[in-house]
Amino acid sequence: MVRTTDETIEPNERVKKIVAPYGSGSDVIVLSNHINAGGGQGSEIIYALRNSDALSKRIATELENNGRDVRKYYQRRYPSDSSKDYYFIHRNTGNTEAIIVEYGFLDNSTDAELLKKYWEDYAEAVVKAIAGYVGVPYSFTGESANENYYIIKKGDSLWSIANKFGLTVEKLKDMNNLASNIISVGQRLLVKDTSSSNDVGVYYTVKSGDKIFMGNNE
Repeated sequence: MVRTTDETIEPNERVKKIVAPYGSGSDVIVLSNHINAGGGQGSEIIYALRNSDALSKRIATELENNGRDVRKYYQRRYPSDSSKDYYFIHRNTGNTEAIIVEYGFLDNSTDAELLKKYWEDYAEAVVKAIAGYVGVPYSFTGESANENYYIIKKGDSLWSIANKFGLTVEKLKDMNNLASNIISVGQRLLVKDTSSSNDVGVYYTVKSGDKIFMGNNE
């Protein structure tokens, strides 16, 4: 971490804080977390010219699995010298595998609301992608790991989701208090009815004087 508080750190100082403790070798992954602006929508991943798109592709997949729309993953070259990276975090970090993740656009109301609600899930999705990339076991613990819920992805409809989980569209809408068929990417839907119980049996109300008999040695 180059900072844990709300402070401004100049580009050269940021690079120094990365390289000094970890080095600049190819076995070092540099993850630069950003929130975008400029009127777009969705996340972007930018990787260094020296690296392949393998890690960026994994990150994009995990973000999409968490309902985050991904615009693209790409490289960006310096205008006056196309042999160099545009961003200093790529350009000045040696042989590291440096990735910039733009999680969404703060000046887009839809993105802003999704980031506000689900930023922890998006961040954890990126960590999961990196763990898979380096071959480290990882247990996903975000809200989206809850099997009672489904995260809406691009191309989903209420009918396709209901069909996938053995529900009718009306039942799915009723479970989620939906007044219309309009859904959006990244939205969480309850897909398992937790209001009913499969428990059956005879129940007894304990009265004054009742005792529990557990057996000979209890």
